[in-house]
Amino acid sequence: MARVVDSEARKRAILAATINSYIKDAEPISSEDIAEKFDLSSATIRSIFADLENNGYLTHPHTSAGRVPTGKGYRYYVDFLLSQIELLADEKQRIIKEIGRRIDRLEDALEHTSEAISAITHYTSMVSFLEWQDKLFYKGISLVLEEPEFRDSTRIRLLVKMIEDKQKLLKIINRDFKEKEKVRVYIGDELECDEMKNCALIVSHYTVHKQPLGRIAVLGPARMKYDHIIPTMEYVSQVLSDILDDF
Repeated sequence: MARVVDSEARKRAILAATINSYIKDAEPISSEDIAEKFDLSSATIRSIFADLENNGYLTHPHTSAGRVPTGKGYRYYVDFLLSQIELLADEKQRIIKEIGRRIDRLEDALEHTSEAISAITHYTSMVSFLEWQDKLFYKGISLVLEEPEFRDSTRIRLLVKMIEDKQKLLKIINRDFKEKEKVRVYIGDELECDEMKNCALIVSHYTVHKQPLGRIAVLGPARMKYDHIIPTMEYVSQVLSDILDDF
């Protein structure tokens, strides 16, 4: 009996594998790299790559035959390929340890949370308080600048300038959430900010007695470890909300 191949499922799996490889290595992915993972010929992978590229999920730099994800590719990856993500128990314990220590002032709690998020994610963290329109705590700018995407001095200058523009950042991270939405992910052009077109921003919110109080966010390259950062932000917001309920 001939083997029935679910071509769409295979295409999704190859897209996921390509994005995972690019997130890990920050290098264009060749058909040979992916062929080894799926026991398929390079010609078959090249055909699937071409289809994914025609549909806007992958592209290729003019200097390389390998593929890299587009904003649309990352968006599909986040929305459909990263289902049922769960932090490991030891990661949850680390978060509790990092931000769960006793603090008596709200401002200290938010600043400490910003430091902890940056330490855990290795990206730039931001924490806002909705009633303080000009107050934003952020840490770890240098961590983002160490990523390969920001080796260009012009990109570095533009990104640092953007991060220092607190009002513009607050406008982005304080956008309304949909009902029951825990985390919102902005990728590339979705940020509507030229200085951050190579970035991704993951935003969650924290509460006091179920009432929205502010936002926490992580800024990193579009080539971000979404499978770790998304559940981390969900859990940090939960832990911070629990802490503030006890103030």
